[in-house]
Amino acid sequence: MSGPSIAVIGAGFSGVLTALHLLSILPGVQVRLIERADRVGRGRAYATTNPQHLLNVRARNMSAFADRPDHFVEWLAKGGQAAEGDAFVSRDRYGDYLQGLLRERLAGAGAGALLVEHDEAVAIRRTAAGRYDVLLGVGRTLNVDAVVLALGAGAAMDGGGRMVGDPWASDLSGVEGDEVLLLGSGLTAVDAALTLDRPGRRIVMLSRRGLSPRAHGPAPLADPPAGLLDTPRRALRTLRAEAARVGWRSAVDAARPQVSPAWMSWTPAERRRFLRHLQPWWDVHRHRMAPTVAAAFAEALAEGRWTVEAGRLEGLEPQGQGLAATIRTRGEDLARRRSFAACVDCTGFGGDPARSDLVRGLMEAGLAERDPLGLGLALDADFRLTAAGSVGRLYVVGPLARGAVWEAIAVPDLRNHAEAVARTVADDLNGAQLSARALSAPL
Repeated sequence: MSGPSIAVIGAGFSGVLTALHLLSILPGVQVRLIERADRVGRGRAYATTNPQHLLNVRARNMSAFADRPDHFVEWLAKGGQAAEGDAFVSRDRYGDYLQGLLRERLAGAGAGALLVEHDEAVAIRRTAAGRYDVLLGVGRTLNVDAVVLALGAGAAMDGGGRMVGDPWASDLSGVEGDEVLLLGSGLTAVDAALTLDRPGRRIVMLSRRGLSPRAHGPAPLADPPAGLLDTPRRALRTLRAEAARVGWRSAVDAARPQVSPAWMSWTPAERRRFLRHLQPWWDVHRHRMAPTVAAAFAEALAEGRWTVEAGRLEGLEPQGQGLAATIRTRGEDLARRRSFAACVDCTGFGGDPARSDLVRGLMEAGLAERDPLGLGLALDADFRLTAAGSVGRLYVVGPLARGAVWEAIAVPDLRNHAEAVARTVADDLNGAQLSARALSAPL
């Protein structure tokens, strides 16, 4: 093809939407969508087949396109499913939706415009010509003009079924034993517990503060907060005042469009202060459980099958057929050694980005750096990777962008980011073409 070639690594929500926007924005583009998972177009969260795993956002807010807010609800109706906007649909059904978007675009794209590479990207190298070689696991190399990293986070640990580093990338049905430790007590831990739950099994969720997600409920639309969000302290004061006026759910929902701009305006010290003192409280109010999931959670707690504990894991090692965990409970001076059959890491997107071999290779090559807070990778305001003060045509969309924009997990935010990244890529490639023409023009 005569147009530019772009590799998008990761075919979950962020990767699929970025690819679709690139095809719409850039005439003649060739997009290579690279995914190592068996089911392309779903990512980790939407690959689950457990019907108890529900979206934690209402269907009316889950359209893949911001300018077509009813797109997902209309898609549900076409499939004969109840299309109530307030419904909480299964994650598996949403994965069907994403795959449908991908199939539709593959059928409508010109020959070679969208190529799905069912393989793993193992390395990225910048060439002397300013392009990029993407090395695939089977040994092939794709030479492209730009690369978009649409990666999730986490990597499964090898522990013979006893230690699981990523519940979405692992088959939890193979976990055995009567007592299982989950690291984290957020939405991922709740979904993992639903999968692991069985008669006679006890599940312990351990997190620093022992907080759990709140439930969705009535949340009438409210005006954006009138107070200031220019520091974490003032943001907390403003949200408390709004919550007293309109209810906490409506206050949090109304503030969402202002969260990323507020985060980007804060100093590094203010961001650290938020992460240390306020993030756990923000997370449990911002990321809520669907009502039926919340009911199952409450029932399991009341029956003692699940418990949520505040504390810190200080050590974990094999012990016979299980694990020995050293846990310091919040408020206690001494840690205790406790036995579990297995441990599942449900802490989500707070890990080191270098856990990914691909990202670690970029960092070692000087093409990427951690962001100052260790949330992901360092980016400029337009989602370009920055390293040693310079930028190339490497971009990030998804959780690894958290340090730059904070809100980089939920669909309503990611759909905007995917379009913004596609437009940045298009602008950069169009600018490079203009520069090349200027240099080749006769004097």
